[in-house]
Amino acid sequence: MTDQALNVLKYPIGPFDCPTLISASTIEAWISILEHFPNRLEQLVSHLTDKQLDTAYRPDGWTVRQVVHHVADSHHHSYIRFKWAMTEDNPLIKAYDENTWAAQHDYNQPIAISLLHIKAVHAKLVYYLKGLSIEQLQRTFIHPESQETVGLNKNVGIYAWHSNHHYAHIEALVKREGWA
Repeated sequence: MTDQALNVLKYPIGPFDCPTLISASTIEAWISILEHFPNRLEQLVSHLTDKQLDTAYRPDGWTVRQVVHHVADSHHHSYIRFKWAMTEDNPLIKAYDENTWAAQHDYNQPIAISLLHIKAVHAKLVYYLKGLSIEQLQRTFIHPESQETVGLNKNVGIYAWHSNHHYAHIEALVKREGWA
């Protein structure tokens, strides 16, 4: 497989491209993605067999099962990061090694619990985000790996992108394998 073909499998919707000016309508669109993602994901994966769930979406990539569990963990972290930034002044957030987490035994369990977790976390996150003003969304946190100061407005976009990114991983696999 060529590097270009592998890159398409890694980033089926491309990397996150944050607009320079994040408008209220952009925030609303991103929140809408977060609001509808749990049901979209459940519809995409609910009919898959265990064998299909244990298929990697790309060479040396995670399985569909691992992707679902990763989304649950990642978006849980994101929710906490929003709360930290709203309750502390530019906090240094906690990062985690996603691959080490994906190698843990709980990533082999059925996906039903993580689908419920995603629904719950997204319901809480969407409610919380809808209650924040544009000014509050200017608050920031520091990511320890990049040392980047991240605005909450940008973080909304990152997780809307992250939702669509992993959805596209699974959707492309389902289409390639003819599972739909």
